[in-house]
Amino acid sequence: MKNPVDIAKVASAFRLPGTFVSATTYGSGHINDTYAVVQACADGPRRFLLQRINEKVFRNPPALMQNVARVCAHAQARLRLEGRKDAERRALTLVPTCEDRDWHQDELGGYWRGYLFIEGATGHDVIRDADQAREAARAFGGFQSLLADLPGGRLNETIPDFHHTPTRFANFQRALRTDAHGRAAAAAEEIAFALAHAGDVGVIAEAMAAGGIPERVTHNDTKLNNVLIDDCTGEGICVIDLDTMMPGSALYDFGDLVRTSTSPAAEDETDLSKVEMQLPMFEALVDGYLSTAAGFLTTEERRLLAFSGKLITLEIGLRFLTDWLEGDVYFKVRRPGHNLDRCRTQFALVRSIERQMPAMEASVAAFKR
Repeated sequence: MKNPVDIAKVASAFRLPGTFVSATTYGSGHINDTYAVVQACADGPRRFLLQRINEKVFRNPPALMQNVARVCAHAQARLRLEGRKDAERRALTLVPTCEDRDWHQDELGGYWRGYLFIEGATGHDVIRDADQAREAARAFGGFQSLLADLPGGRLNETIPDFHHTPTRFANFQRALRTDAHGRAAAAAEEIAFALAHAGDVGVIAEAMAAGGIPERVTHNDTKLNNVLIDDCTGEGICVIDLDTMMPGSALYDFGDLVRTSTSPAAEDETDLSKVEMQLPMFEALVDGYLSTAAGFLTTEERRLLAFSGKLITLEIGLRFLTDWLEGDVYFKVRRPGHNLDRCRTQFALVRSIERQMPAMEASVAAFKR
């Protein structure tokens, strides 16, 4: 059980205007602990976000916060240079501590950060329609564009090899050889599918290593609820949850958009007939993403956009299958066979993508703007 949090005391460590009124847990995230803090200010109540960083997932919070501070400052500067008067709504703004640091460590060793609260915008867990998918993709492409010229060298790797698919495949092979829990026989079809796709896992990583695809600053967790959607206009205005900002490929971000946005089925759907890559949703992603990212993407990156959806879906399926073989040690499960169900759903989506790959590639090639 976690120790109770004295949020008023934590809030007092940050340069928040006014006086503390209240705090409530906020959002649907499963990693960090997030609180919306209300401060009484001269012009009325104002909200701020305080987050405690999960050190079990992110082992080096100071290095993580160095990334976040660099990304936020550069995004804000780029937006102001473009003449955006609402820069603080379009990029996260860190609130410094009273010691002028980007993070605070409490008496129990916990690491905290503060953000300005972006009012009038909401994160959504489920994509409603193609317009919302287009806006999410446009926001992520725009965010990548803001960071395309980030100075100061490479970001820190907060989770090494997070989207390095060959490493994920090697982990799967090791778990299969060991079969510590005697589960391989129950997943024979899924194992055969994974092994048959061995030729796919290195396509992007090997191209990056050879210099054919540039390394970029990438978000690495591009699901819908990591974009705030304006409550009135429906515009995707701000990318959030920057903990996995790392060096990587732009294709990782677009690929995860495809994985999380194009199928109407839940990630652990057991009725695989419901799993389908919906081409209209993919076309909306292409339109939104390229409307903001086309200016910096290379020809090779554009050529592999459709493939990236297949690769990242395969990768996540491999991770679920590996965890199943290892005894469900990483992902939380709610029923027997839960990780195997998740794996089957991902592999079903890979099959759907493979069937429609020519149409997907044609959609990318047809983009003109």
